[in-house]
Amino acid sequence: METRQRQRRVRKRGGLFRRLLGLVIIAAAAYWVVYYVLPNRLHIVPDWKGLEHPVFVKGELTGYSASGTGDGLLLPLPLLQEYVDSSIHYEEATKSVILSTDNELLYMQEDTTAASLNNEPLQLRLAPEEKDGVTYLPADTLENLYGFEVEEDQATGAVLLMTAGETVPLGKIKGEEGGRSKALRSEATIHAPIVADMPPGTVVRIWHSEGEDWLYVQMSSGFTGYIKAGDIIPDGEKAVDAKPVTPSRAERSWKGKPVNLFWEAVYERKPDPANFGALPGVNVVSPTWFEIVDINGNVRSKADNAYVQWAHNRGMEVWGLLSNSFDADLTTQALSSYEKRMNAIVQMLEYADLYGLDGINIDFENVYTKDGENVTQFMRELKPMAQAKNLIVSMDVTPKSNSEMWSLFLDRRSLAAVTDFLIVMAYDEHWASSPTAGSVASLPWVENSISRIIEEDDVPAEKLILGIPLYTRIWSETTVDGQTRVSSKAVSMNAVREILADKKLTPVFDKAAGQNYVEYTEDGVLRKIWIEDKVSLKARVELARSFGLGGIGSWNRSFAIAEAWETLQQISQ
Repeated sequence: METRQRQRRVRKRGGLFRRLLGLVIIAAAAYWVVYYVLPNRLHIVPDWKGLEHPVFVKGELTGYSASGTGDGLLLPLPLLQEYVDSSIHYEEATKSVILSTDNELLYMQEDTTAASLNNEPLQLRLAPEEKDGVTYLPADTLENLYGFEVEEDQATGAVLLMTAGETVPLGKIKGEEGGRSKALRSEATIHAPIVADMPPGTVVRIWHSEGEDWLYVQMSSGFTGYIKAGDIIPDGEKAVDAKPVTPSRAERSWKGKPVNLFWEAVYERKPDPANFGALPGVNVVSPTWFEIVDINGNVRSKADNAYVQWAHNRGMEVWGLLSNSFDADLTTQALSSYEKRMNAIVQMLEYADLYGLDGINIDFENVYTKDGENVTQFMRELKPMAQAKNLIVSMDVTPKSNSEMWSLFLDRRSLAAVTDFLIVMAYDEHWASSPTAGSVASLPWVENSISRIIEEDDVPAEKLILGIPLYTRIWSETTVDGQTRVSSKAVSMNAVREILADKKLTPVFDKAAGQNYVEYTEDGVLRKIWIEDKVSLKARVELARSFGLGGIGSWNRSFAIAEAWETLQQISQ
């Protein structure tokens, strides 16, 4: 009897287990059907719904919010710097914002509608303002400046921003009016929650596809998500007009025409063009006439109307050179604020008008690395002002190196964007106090210098002008206590020619340097010269042509001999 009772209890427990197992299987099957077969009908609210005026770009939430609404809409400065123009400059000391394009320079300050456009007074409808440590700028003013477009949805507060020249395909939800809505889902699957229901006829922006079956779209309300590709039909495109581009004078006057420039080093005495001789092929002169002389950005001039007239009569353009006096501390102060930079710019433009200049050549050297951003900003502010006056803007830059004062402060990539030409001063490979003797600019070193700027900084070759030395150095080597001591002095091409003639020396070709070389002993001192002559100059011209550069620039006229100009004119052949 006990055995039969135990068997009945076991059968009872087994039946219960089977019933429970059956319920689990049924529940799992129901779960599988609901979540893996039937579409998900759960609706969710996007996280951004709690934000005030969230801004979207290319269908993505930027993380920034606008301020105000309607005609009073303001956009946060960090948003604009990230998505519209990374070069927008903010000056903390004056709470001011400087925005520049190829043709326009806009200056505005927080909490005032008084602004300036190309240094002319401008009254804004809305003043920039600061909220919680963020500066907000009037959207309408910036739309005019940059050509972008913003759309605000009054119901959700979402702000959709499209930049100038941007296009996006549009699509329309299929179906008859009043028909069944289509689900906008949070992920590209029917099992993802629904972000919004879209009635037939709803127009959306199609930002990209997800696999073969889904599209990532955005409603005018700002809602974004995925919809089956088969539930939508093409409906044209949304396009924002590109900002009209006015060709610069460099594009109009110099495209396909190589620059053949020389610098005129002007010290105390005025150069007399009557003594220059023939200068075949030269089409630009750049006299060192102007320099910033104090911390307020004031500019001193040594310009000469007669020189300009002489150059123009010979068909040459005159690009007046402005230097920073090669004074690092002065540069720190003179470029430290918009007001000081503009003081220098306005004076240079006035000098350009007064003397009939065709361009401005900037030569800032011996600059602290920390001031590099202000050097670039100076050029951003100069370019649209100069372009308005039809002036060419060029800037002298060194080859790339680790030298703080002479190279590291130069942002060549950014500077190329705000100049017509960068003139690469491809010298001195071996400088005046170099510990070893060598060429001022060997051909392989020059080639590498140009290649690095083109490749590493993405500077178009046609924007680069190759700076060529018309001088060389006589190196002197002596041995004292077993140590070689080196010194040098810079000399002109004519001085070297006279040495060769007087000492009856025959140069040999230095294949490694790509130029002629000579050495001799004088008073127990070994002299070495890597010679600049028609051999080296022809090689430099051929190098510039092989790269497709915008031309050549020679430092400086007074070092040259007649055959130099005859050789250099081959840049145009």
